[in-house]
Amino acid sequence: MNDKPEAARAAAIRQARALLRGARSATLATQQEGQPFASLVTPAMAPDLSVLLWLSGLSEHTRQLSREPRCALMVQGRAEGANPQTAPRATVTGLAERVSGDETAALKARWLALHPYAALYAGFADFALWRIRPQAALLVGGFAAATRLRGSELRPSPAAVAAIAAAEAGICAHMNEDHAEAIEIIAVHLCGGEAGPWRMVAADVDGCDLALGERVCRHDFPEPVADLAGMRAALVEAARRGRVARGQQAGNGS
Repeated sequence: MNDKPEAARAAAIRQARALLRGARSATLATQQEGQPFASLVTPAMAPDLSVLLWLSGLSEHTRQLSREPRCALMVQGRAEGANPQTAPRATVTGLAERVSGDETAALKARWLALHPYAALYAGFADFALWRIRPQAALLVGGFAAATRLRGSELRPSPAAVAAIAAAEAGICAHMNEDHAEAIEIIAVHLCGGEAGPWRMVAADVDGCDLALGERVCRHDFPEPVADLAGMRAALVEAARRGRVARGQQAGNGS
């Protein structure tokens, strides 16, 4: 599973990252005295692709992570047909830790941006932000199509992550204030969203997240971006593609 040509391996890495970035629910596997335990969680990916989880201290899986941080998380896309095994999925393994310190507020805000409905309980005292740093991953791109990935190759470039993270607030503000039409075009015609005043709520090296009320959609770039110029070019291209798609849909009478 690890002897794929370089181009195919790069495509597998992009697919795994896209599955993780776009996931709004996942299965978390923890353990209690050696007994596996699975639960439903709602992840968001940090800029560096660490998995962020907003967990209640009252939940069984949180207590288990406190005792044994080794865990796994699986996300999956849509199946091509009736067979669920055709659905692409990615499983990451790593160590869970409670987030603390200066980065907590920014990472919590990112998680909330991708799960806006959770604002109702975001302030509950028994909840806390947790992070899983991927150490390895297994991508199953469909039926009998698997690739093992090292954490080091799955994670994006630290320099690119830092560059985009530093500019993220400005990118979102600029797009929301000056390019609202482009955001809606991307959301509707590339992401399949409904018409409305969509806003950009997050951006990273792999794409951007757009929100309309409590609905959030994800647009993935064809290639990762490394800096602000790359982000600008990717968004311009996304808007162009969205306009082309809009014209094609109008020509088809849809």
